[in-house]
Amino acid sequence: MALEAALLRILACPIDKLALLYFADEELLYNPRLRRMYRIENGIPLMLAQQTGPVPDEEHARLMTRSLAGGAVQTLA
Repeated sequence: MALEAALLRILACPIDKLALLYFADEELLYNPRLRRMYRIENGIPLMLAQQTGPVPDEEHARLMTRSLAGGAVQTLA
């Protein structure tokens, strides 16, 4: 289930309060600055900072490659 455009316009990282990358097909939001990933379950973004950890280098590179190829939408836009 894809997130609505209105929600994407207001979603920000709970840690640095800046934009996230939204990968609809993987149901996740990603902060490349802090390398933190937030899952989306049943259409609900799980945005608790305590429940996320650093993303490994390989996963960060994969997500950034997908983002640069147009596979992600930026929030707060």
